[in-house]
Amino acid sequence: MLFYSFFKTLIGHQVTVELKNDLAITGILKSVDQFLNIKLDEIRVVDDTKYPHMMAVKNCFIRGSVVRYVQLPASAVDTALLQDAARREAQQPTTAAAHTMNR
Repeated sequence: MLFYSFFKTLIGHQVTVELKNDLAITGILKSVDQFLNIKLDEIRVVDDTKYPHMMAVKNCFIRGSVVRYVQLPASAVDTALLQDAARREAQQPTTAAAHTMNR
């Protein structure tokens, strides 16, 4: 859930999403869900000479399972807050561990 919560804070920021098929798309992050499916508006393809058919597309929905990388604006990332949240999440017992402890 940490990544989902983190990506929700980036809504409205420009991000670049690189897909597993090497297509890279830059756009404004409009929404993200718990599966890290992403909706982008005002998109443009990074290499439009390789993908000219994408020039007419203005927005897109990207299934989370096809994403290789998401490039974020450095100014939108609060590393101290992210590290603190990761520590807190790591300290919480997992559901399986909690179930085993209750036996």
